[in-house]
Amino acid sequence: MMRSVPAAAVTILLAWIYPSCGLYFHIGETEKKCFIEEIPDETMVIGKYRTQLWDKQAGSFLPSTPGLGMHVEIKDPDTKIILSRQYGSEGRFTFTSHTPGEHQICLHSNSTKMALFAGGKLRVHLEIQVGEHTNNYPEIAAKDKLTELQLRVRQLLDQVEQIQKEQSYQRYREERFRMTSESTNQRVLWWSIAQTFILIVTGIWQMRHLKSFFEAKKLV
Repeated sequence: MMRSVPAAAVTILLAWIYPSCGLYFHIGETEKKCFIEEIPDETMVIGKYRTQLWDKQAGSFLPSTPGLGMHVEIKDPDTKIILSRQYGSEGRFTFTSHTPGEHQICLHSNSTKMALFAGGKLRVHLEIQVGEHTNNYPEIAAKDKLTELQLRVRQLLDQVEQIQKEQSYQRYREERFRMTSESTNQRVLWWSIAQTFILIVTGIWQMRHLKSFFEAKKLV
């Protein structure tokens, strides 16, 4: 007999399975890469990256020179820039969301300033941590002198807080979807009424026109 699993338990399980988002991608000269991250409000996000430059002689990607950096630009769901800064070949950027929704994270190199990279290829390793996964718990335990049990309770409390934020964000999305659906349905209704009115007016006009035509021809 199968038993239903509470949604909160599933969320906690997913939070443990997917603690962060790590990937790498390639960019060319002056190329810009953007990523969309759905983030609840009042949530801290930490991004870490490192770059590797393609070496033709070695035939592989090697660590980039210190002069080669990355420009990071982050926009909130209202397309307002909340972070725009130049970093080095390795960097760490942090921001806190104040509006729930899709945040755009864009990176591009300062390749125009580096003749070494001109026409080359750059590999960027990017890791994004959201919510309680941004906390450095060993550092917190050392600073606050927490026991293992106290640290575990602290982690669980942070996870519960993040789950509440995620649930609030899902309710926010549902509300926006409902408003969009209602607005669409209302527009369809008014368009149907307008079409019906136009058909009725056209039919009346045609009948009067035909009546006038027959009267003019003395057929009626």
